[in-house]
Amino acid sequence: MSLYTSNDAILCRVFPTSLKGATLSWFTKLSPNSIDSFATLLTMFETQFATSRSHHLTSIALVGILQEKGKLVRTFVDRFSKVAMSIRNLSLNVAMH
Repeated sequence: MSLYTSNDAILCRVFPTSLKGATLSWFTKLSPNSIDSFATLLTMFETQFATSRSHHLTSIALVGILQEKGKLVRTFVDRFSKVAMSIRNLSLNVAMH
């Protein structure tokens, strides 16, 4: 369903219908009259849930993968490979280094 309006009041009323779980709980605990515009609502929402965003891995993630003391090399290679496969456009040269 798409909503074709730029009316702040309508956007603020419709927005909570898309929420569930923790986001709905957060919304229902907002102080009455604390939202003066849809832009304010979006800013508050993004601030509250910024850490919930998924982050894309980069080749830097490979640097922290070390062979743990007393663990098999195979265990290290498995962990390394799993992370390496989740990195978009990973250069073979970087992975080999």
